[in-house]
Parts: sequence; structure tokens; C-alpha cells
Amino acid sequence: MHEVGLMESALEIVFDNAKHQNATRIHKVGMKVGALSGVVPDALEFAFEALVRNTIAADAVLEIELIPVTCYCPNCNSEFEPGEFSYECPQCGKPTGELRQGQELQLTHIEVS
Repeated sequence: MHEVGLMESALEIVFDNAKHQNATRIHKVGMKVGALSGVVPDALEFAFEALVRNTIAADAVLEIELIPVTCYCPNCNSEFEPGEFSYECPQCGKPTGELRQGQELQLTHIEVS
């Protein structure tokens, strides 16, 4: 469960930012999780809840935006969402390995007071 380590790193950034803003409470933390990131959102939420106990983020909400996989076909100059087992362009049928999104894991925003 590497999500605990990932969340520890994310929360270190969150707490540092809150400290620089002289915040006393953290209300929301937002993250983007790509479908191919290798991160299980439920495990990330579990880690968040466990790690914020007894901190200024104890009552904070974790908002996770799931990012689907998007590929690019240079032959058709178009983007498409691949099928479950195929990365073939639906227009020309050629396979592509060019991913435009779906691998990201980003801390997107925090809300503090």
C-alpha cells in the first residue's frame, strides 16, 4: 500500500503551505488521480483519514478527481479514450502508445483558514 507514502508526501506539502499562510485549519485538499497512475483512490482516502488525525486537517475533506486515459493518434491527429484492452485509434485502427493523460497524480488545491 504505497498510497500511505504518497499521502505523507502530499500532506507535507499541504502542511508547509498552510504554515506559510499562518492557517489554523485545513478544510479541503484536492488531488487528481489518473487511471494509469497505479494509485487506488480508496487506499489514498484511507491514508488521508489516518494521517490527518490530531492535526489542523483533522476535519478536512479530500476531493479526488479521477482522470481517464486519453491517447493521441498522430496518424489521424486526434485524441481518443482507449478501450479496456486496446490502444488502437477508433478511426484508423492503428495502435498508439502516446498518452495525453491518465498517469498523473497531482495535488491540485488546498483550502485553509
